[in-house]
Amino acid sequence: MTCIPSETDPFAASRFDFTAPVPAADRLGHVHFLAIGGAGMSGVARIMLGRGLSVSGSDAKDVPVLLALEREGAQVWVGFDAAHQSNADTVVMSSSIRDENVELLAARGRGVPVLHRAQALAALMNGHRAVAVAGANGKTTTTSMLTVALQGAGLDPSFAVGGELAKHGTNAHHGSDDVFVAEADESDGSFIVYRPEVAIVTNVQPDHLDFYLNFNVVQAAYDVFVSTIRPQGLLVTCADDDGAVELARRARATGVRVFTYGFAPEADLVLSDHVDGLSSTVRLTDAGETFELRLAVPGRHNALNAAAAYAAAVHGLGQRPDLVLAGLASFTGTRRRFEPKGEAGGVVVVDDYAHNAGKVTAVVETAAGLVKGTGRLVVVFQPHLYSRTRDFAKQLGAGLSPADVVLVMDVYAAREDPVPGVSGALVADAVALARPGVQVHYVPSWSEVAVRAARLVRPGDLLLTVGAGDVTMIGPEVLRLLHEDVS
Repeated sequence: MTCIPSETDPFAASRFDFTAPVPAADRLGHVHFLAIGGAGMSGVARIMLGRGLSVSGSDAKDVPVLLALEREGAQVWVGFDAAHQSNADTVVMSSSIRDENVELLAARGRGVPVLHRAQALAALMNGHRAVAVAGANGKTTTTSMLTVALQGAGLDPSFAVGGELAKHGTNAHHGSDDVFVAEADESDGSFIVYRPEVAIVTNVQPDHLDFYLNFNVVQAAYDVFVSTIRPQGLLVTCADDDGAVELARRARATGVRVFTYGFAPEADLVLSDHVDGLSSTVRLTDAGETFELRLAVPGRHNALNAAAAYAAAVHGLGQRPDLVLAGLASFTGTRRRFEPKGEAGGVVVVDDYAHNAGKVTAVVETAAGLVKGTGRLVVVFQPHLYSRTRDFAKQLGAGLSPADVVLVMDVYAAREDPVPGVSGALVADAVALARPGVQVHYVPSWSEVAVRAARLVRPGDLLLTVGAGDVTMIGPEVLRLLHEDVS
């Protein structure tokens, strides 16, 4: 029987009961992770190791993080085998693990408790002043910025981020203070497990409709997330996003304390005078007092992310504004978030994880502004998920259209099976419709993408690779080809 999500039950499609009590971390025993090399899974495993728990895990691929986890004390395997989990007292999995996974079947056959990754993370967050960062776009960067801001204020917070902080070279840390900052993923409904003292919602937009069915159900899920904020806690939302504005209105009606930020003049924290380049400066007005926020990363979207972090740190956790601003100024970025990869032949290469329409729009607009009058913007985009490509090809095409040249790869399937009639060609066609005359190429062969990109770029161009899949490998290959041409 298929469960259909609705506004009254937005989590009907979930394989987990995210309303169930979360076990205490010290009662988990030996914890075994399925797909331990994933960004979220490896972070939870790292914190458990830092807490002194016994950890093991398997992954389908021999990714670099496995060696790092092994050095930190975990036992790891490449490939899945029922024997790997034989000593586990608790098994942790993500939504990407299929029910027929041999280790999952063996664990269930032994009657071992199986937790979703978010439930395991929530167990670690128990007893802390928890901050959960949710939203369709900007979660990883905002979580990272808040972590660095709190460190600038003299704290040593625990954190779990969906990407690696450039400053620290890790995605997670077991801190010595009582604050715990976590990225809260809404894609599978698991973001309702954390019960935060402070919740940030960067935006509420249609996404993950393979799980939620429609935008009304997405909004209902965020309402449940807000209802999990602890009494006297704080909801921080963006006043520039229609979905977040409506969420704030509904939250206030239920008695939740709300603090808003944005360029909108009605925000509690108002941004203005934004000056952009490879770094950026923005003015913040907070309760009549004005501050200057300097950032080492570009883009209006990053100014908003930083404002969210400031609001949570100052108004949610009571930190000093000057120390928080100094911490934010030291933020150097997150891996795969507008990450410079190098330069060759006069071409600068940058990589970004953007994969939904809002993220793609923000990163392409930022990059287009940086090259205006100096060169061209060449974008290589890899659609992520067949369902998202089917549902949002038009919006993705519009987001890519400010570029001068666009190369669209085929769909990165991730956890999904192919859908007939859905390919990267849908996005390429949408780019052409959004901006007639733009140079757009659909390149379905992965091995041909870097070669085609290297032939298209010229000195002064910015090459931006975009997507959540293995498009991240294209930039270094283009740099290699360009180096060969100039040597």
